[in-house]
Amino acid sequence: MDKERLRVRLQKSLLEMSEEERGEKSQKACRNLISTPQFQRASMVMMYLSMPHEVDTSEVILYSWQFGKTVVVPKISWQQRHMIPVQINSLETGFSTEVAGLRNPITGVPMPIEEIDLVVAPALGFDRKGNRLGRGSSFYDRFFANEQLDAPRCGFAFAEQLVDSIPVRERDEPVDFLVTDKEIIYFNPDRQHREPGE
Repeated sequence: MDKERLRVRLQKSLLEMSEEERGEKSQKACRNLISTPQFQRASMVMMYLSMPHEVDTSEVILYSWQFGKTVVVPKISWQQRHMIPVQINSLETGFSTEVAGLRNPITGVPMPIEEIDLVVAPALGFDRKGNRLGRGSSFYDRFFANEQLDAPRCGFAFAEQLVDSIPVRERDEPVDFLVTDKEIIYFNPDRQHREPGE
């Protein structure tokens, strides 16, 4: 199946999920992520601000603050077509709502990419090799290709977003492990054991 048809199929399955089901599954996925050693030992975590039908990341962000972790989120520059990691200290204020419900920080201090200890990334779909199917704008592919980024890359999704195979192009960047509401799957043992500050 080509990428566009797969995107349509996955978007349909996300839209069909009830709000209650999405909330329950998000809680399970957040607890699974919090349980990973990669999250536990990270001092600076790059999360994403969930769009309406994605796994809700707010529980992980609140937990991170509670335990003294620095939380950064992507600030999208549409003109330059790239993401800047900026620190946030609130989920209530300091955002504009843009395309398809995307919240984009309008404040926040830019943080050095090399100081990030874990990147948690969304996608429409993932497969069991760590390939991700984004929404087509390649923001995360470009971000992951940055040589300064040495942090493990974690895909974060509902179990329904895991598919057998995703078509891959040369510039597509995979994740090192995937966390869903049902399981944690590791793909790249070389990167996932990096200690913060190494």
